[in-house]
Amino acid sequence: MSDIPTAEGPLAIVAGGGRLPIAVAEAVKRRGRGVVLFPLRGWADPDAVSSYKHHWIALGQAGHLMRQARAEGCRDLVLVGSLARPPMRALRLDWTTLRLLPSIYRIYRGGDDHLLSGIARIFQEHGFRIVGAHEVAPEILISVGNIGTRSPSACDRTDIARGLDVLHAVGAFDVGQAAVVANNQVLAIEAVDGPDNMLARIAELRAGGRIPTSRGVGVLVKAPKPGQDHRVDLPAIGPKTVEAVAHAGLAGIAVVAGSTIIAEPLAVAAAADRSKIFVVGVSDRARS
Repeated sequence: MSDIPTAEGPLAIVAGGGRLPIAVAEAVKRRGRGVVLFPLRGWADPDAVSSYKHHWIALGQAGHLMRQARAEGCRDLVLVGSLARPPMRALRLDWTTLRLLPSIYRIYRGGDDHLLSGIARIFQEHGFRIVGAHEVAPEILISVGNIGTRSPSACDRTDIARGLDVLHAVGAFDVGQAAVVANNQVLAIEAVDGPDNMLARIAELRAGGRIPTSRGVGVLVKAPKPGQDHRVDLPAIGPKTVEAVAHAGLAGIAVVAGSTIIAEPLAVAAAADRSKIFVVGVSDRARS
């Protein structure tokens, strides 16, 4: 595609958890570009990265990452995969990162987009180019329409519109990328605990009789924040998202097409059909 950045040397992929970093690596390799993985200890899957050239790094080892990336001839970096924000005291800081500590402290004081955009800026100041995973592998973005065989009902679409409105409103404060709406009632908004814990909380509330709607009603809605840096923090779904939504007793998942990453789309479709829920990509214009 014409909008894929011009390749300059192999692509460095800083890999968090989940299947997505490998899906990006595979897509880049299919286009003929070399890939070097920098898997994060405690997050990346050792078996998944073993077939690629890779260098393990710990959180806080920015200097080690930069040196290894330069030695491999990498100028472009992709940051992709699941990762929870660690407390500052848990970081294993190398000497380069220690020198950057004042800047790191400043970017830690804010939401996730503020933090990730700040990290991207630090790497850019040291001569690297931060590239969005969707820029080098556009096929990972979900498109408009159903994934699987089920479709949202008219009631579901009302919930989707309300969810998009809510996320657009709170996103301006760098809060969450996900919300749960049922019968036009907002049941939850993603906070620092992340979407998985939010869905687990919905399941607990339902089991305790605290949610007035029956099983099979309600939608998980995901959308990027207004003004968000799309290179480093697009919302994503995968098979585990489908399982969590089914466990929470919801009807389905709706995400903004063209701005949401889907890991393992065939597995997502199969899981959705098996769980009898819908997964749909919608336009942001679906807001009410």
